[in-house]
This record gives sequence, structure tokens and C-alpha cells, in this order.
Amino acid sequence: MSFDVAAQAYGRFMGRYSEPLADELVPLLALDPGRRALDVGCGPGALTARLVDRLGVGSVCAVDPSAPFVAAARDRFPGLDVRPSRAEELPWPDGWFDVVAASLVVHFMRDPVAGLREMGRVARPGGTVAATVWDHAGDRGPISTFWRAVRSLDPAAPDESDLAGARAGHLASLFVAAGLDVIWDTVLSVRVRYDSADQWWEPYTLGVGPAGAYVAGLADADRDALRRRCRELLPPAPFDVDASAWCVIGRT
Repeated sequence: MSFDVAAQAYGRFMGRYSEPLADELVPLLALDPGRRALDVGCGPGALTARLVDRLGVGSVCAVDPSAPFVAAARDRFPGLDVRPSRAEELPWPDGWFDVVAASLVVHFMRDPVAGLREMGRVARPGGTVAATVWDHAGDRGPISTFWRAVRSLDPAAPDESDLAGARAGHLASLFVAAGLDVIWDTVLSVRVRYDSADQWWEPYTLGVGPAGAYVAGLADADRDALRRRCRELLPPAPFDVDASAWCVIGRT
């Protein structure tokens, strides 16, 4: 699995979902004027853009372990303080931010509890810590059709349903284990339109995340078989894909 891919590749694969998901998350955050916010695992900047719009670039910082994503965020937001680092080792002092958020990141942290604890460390006392994770275990994530197709052809293949925070109640449990007070545990939903099955399939060939890594590891014949199976499971074009994410808002 890799996120050391071009920002454009991520945008074509997951950006279609992460952008509207950020729109759903931002109203739940305490983004009053004058506050400082940190986007943890910012990627190419879906959530970062909304934070900058609300607070101004001087009041927002971002961090991501992927060098291409850091470069893309710096290009997209001139003057933004964006640094290369993992969530488990945030390069800011204690209590530096009013709001610390990680959208679609916790399930890819090496140590989710440590990452959330670190997010709490850099938040001020009483500050907001927020996170989202797709409901992969509930078969409501944006790539659920893909993994259903995979399992029908390769029942032993791993999917993303066991990732941290991807099942009901688990994200909130991780917050509690990290010493954070959960004040809201809810579901956010988005809808994305596709004009054709080919438009839906093409991003899976770009090597992004677990799904892209799975496709990249297939022999040509197996890849073609998976593509055909996905087409069988998809509705007639044009079609919408509905996706739901667990969302937890906590306090330090």
C-alpha cells in the first residue's frame, strides 16, 4: 500500500469523495475567527482548503508523511505551514492549536491511539479533536463495490473492513483510549456521480491506497476479470455512489 503517488492520482481516486466529505465535516468544528487549526494527514488539501477559507492561511497548519502530498499542499496554499511527518510525531508544541482534525487518516496510522493522543497533545486544553473514517466494515464506504467484486473472485483477499475506526463504535473507542472526551459520534454521507463504468474503474489503476495496490499486484487476466466483475455489480450509467463515514468530535 502506498500514498507516495502524485496528488492528481489521489484526487482522481479519492478526492471526488474527500472534498465533499470535508464540506460535511467543517461545520462541526469550532472554527471561530482567530483560532488556529491543524490538518493531520492533509493529503493534497481537501480539508486544508476549507480550514484556510474559514481561518486564513496564517492560522492553519498541515502535516502529511507523503512527500508528493506535502509538495502539492505547499503549491496549492502559498505561505501555508505544511510539514512532512506522521501523526504519531507531530512537530508542534503542546497546546498549540484550537482545532486538530484528521479526515480519512486514522485507519492508516501506524498506531491510531498514539496518533490521536498526539493530536490531543498539540490541541489546547478544551480544544477540539476530530476524525473521520469510511464505514468500510458496514459496506458503506466509497469503494465497497470494488471490495465486493474482489471477495467474489478471491475470498481470501484482505480488504479494508478491519482497519482502525472502520466499524461502528471503534473510532470513538480509539478516542477514549487516547484520553479524549467524545462529545459527538455520528455519520457523514456524500454522493458522487459517475458518467460511465470506465470513469469509475480508471482510478483503481493508479496504485493509490490498498485498493490500488491490490489491482497493481494482479496478473493481466485477473485484473480484466476483476474489472468485468465490477461492471456486473455497478448500476447502469450514469450512476451515483453513496458513501458514509464515521465521524467523532472530541475534546482534550
